[in-house]
Amino acid sequence: MSETITTAVSDRICKHMNDDHGDALVLYAKHYGNLENLNSAKMLSIDNEGMLLIIDNNEEKPLRINFDHTLIDAKDAHHTLVEMLKSIRN
Repeated sequence: MSETITTAVSDRICKHMNDDHGDALVLYAKHYGNLENLNSAKMLSIDNEGMLLIIDNNEEKPLRINFDHTLIDAKDAHHTLVEMLKSIRN
């Protein structure tokens, strides 16, 4: 059964990413935001079209990263985030 990306699901994904995958968030911000210097990144929200990060490179500011496709559900979000990370590391 698919799980629609609701506000509650977004909050859960953000908590998981912020608690366990902060390094990946920094990589997303650097790669997809074309940033070199970055102190930290936190995920604020995720929806079917992309994710919103708050980045800190000596001042906090938002960074929107759009996905290459519209997400179907939370499982698709997981697979998409993993694939994005793999493409950065290759």
